[in-house]
Amino acid sequence: MTKLVLVRHGESQWNLENRFTGWVDVPLSERGVEEARQAGEKLRGYHFDKAYTSVLQRAIRTLDIILEVIGRKDLPVEKDQALNERMYGDLQGLNKEETAKKFGAEQVKLWRRSYDVNPPNGESLKDTAARVLPYYNAHIVPDLKAGKDLLVVAHGNSLRALVMQLDNLSKEEVVELNIPTGVPLVYDMDVQGLPVQHHYL
Repeated sequence: MTKLVLVRHGESQWNLENRFTGWVDVPLSERGVEEARQAGEKLRGYHFDKAYTSVLQRAIRTLDIILEVIGRKDLPVEKDQALNERMYGDLQGLNKEETAKKFGAEQVKLWRRSYDVNPPNGESLKDTAARVLPYYNAHIVPDLKAGKDLLVVAHGNSLRALVMQLDNLSKEEVVELNIPTGVPLVYDMDVQGLPVQHHYL
């Protein structure tokens, strides 16, 4: 049985400032660096054959810190924008509270949490899944079927799209799904690359 470990990057500077981040390439906050270290500590003793991440620095830095902590800076890493955070369009950079005042809390909740409602000029979770899942099926599943233990460090919404498929969640269920920053989510995968069980560390 192989392992697939998913980690949402540590807190970013804009998470801290309560802004919509999306594809804006912001760094980790000090707390985010510490969360990445803690994720690495929890993953000591785990074996990995390869890692995957997005092309955004907050995910790359989180992965770098984890690999440093577990002593695996030599691990092959594949970076792809398919794993990037959901693109929030016109909301990127805006403070979430101010946006709620401007457009109304219900409208902002719809943009943030619904499955298929797009923010202005941005992606819905459905759109995010439409790039994450083909990449996962084409690149990551073959590695799992080949018996490789994998680490994926990405973002709240790219990982929600992935967990939706892994856990067979409905559109209604995924709306309630929250993935915490810097907490490894471990899946045991069978020889077909399908999940058997999962737990947070």
